Amino acid sequence: MKVIHIISHTDLDGVTAAAVAWHRYFNNGYLIKVSLTGYGDVDNLVVECLKKKENFVVLDLFCQRTQTVDMLDKEFELPSEPVFFDHHKTTEERFPKRPWAMVDTSMCAAKVYFEWLSERDFLKGKIKEDLAGLVEIANDRDLWIGKIPESRLWQAYITMCGPYSLFARLAADPSPKLARWEHEGTTQFVKMQEERFKRALEEISGADKDLMFVKPNILEFGDVSDFCGLVLDKMENPPLLVAVANRRPQGDWSVSLRSRNALAGRIVGLLKDGRKVRGGGHADAAALYFPPNYSEELIKDSLQSAIKAVKEQEQSAGPTLGDLLKGIKD
Repeated sequence: MKVIHIISHTDLDGVTAAAVAWHRYFNNGYLIKVSLTGYGDVDNLVVECLKKKENFVVLDLFCQRTQTVDMLDKEFELPSEPVFFDHHKTTEERFPKRPWAMVDTSMCAAKVYFEWLSERDFLKGKIKEDLAGLVEIANDRDLWIGKIPESRLWQAYITMCGPYSLFARLAADPSPKLARWEHEGTTQFVKMQEERFKRALEEISGADKDLMFVKPNILEFGDVSDFCGLVLDKMENPPLLVAVANRRPQGDWSVSLRSRNALAGRIVGLLKDGRKVRGGGHADAAALYFPPNYSEELIKDSLQSAIKAVKEQEQSAGPTLGDLLKGIKD
């Protein structure tokens, strides 16, 4: 009896990637287990799979602990296929050239996985056609391309119903076209979402030229990307970093970070330690997870200190060799 454990993220990219994996393994002799989770839990799930010798694939996520990566380096045997499919720059920088990981920062994780499967003819017919359209929607959303307006509605689907609900829909029907009632419901939700954005802007805590810190219980899960896009792209004088904090049911903190100058990724690199504080993501879209004993003020102070440290590093760096050579050439 074969079991495959699909471990993926909870945003549109992650859910789409999980659906692609489902259709790859469904009716192919596997019992399928699905875990949609975040950076705070991925290590435990991977270690559990390794100890149980359970088949698994991890999508749009990567381990946060060096010990877990060491276990994978030891356990992985060629010519096995990769078990991680990711697209985050932090993954590429910290753990380059792992034979068990396929990383491509030019596209979303769902597309990295879909392209890999397509090249090996694992997907065929109508399922492949539907998944191709779905993957492009996720790619448009995750890379902020903005050419597919419905990508916001698909993300709204997750915010309204949760990642597992959308996953169930895509497992049953991977069509990239929203049904009439799905389109009407998500469109109405987006209108309500705009009202929450208005309230969040009115109740911003600690807003200054560097950091906009959004308190818990204002925005809902899934609001973050659209809200931060509104702040960073449409405000007259946007902050360097937008942070949206929420306390999770288990008591720890999830803090989503967005920027437009690669600051979010650098903040994660400075603050995460792999033990108490975890995190990961893109250069401009990342997340940190703080333990329950951290207060709202302590989290905000940590972010402000990290921003200050980055600015000081930039000021002390001085001219690069490239700058000097350019000056000689000019």
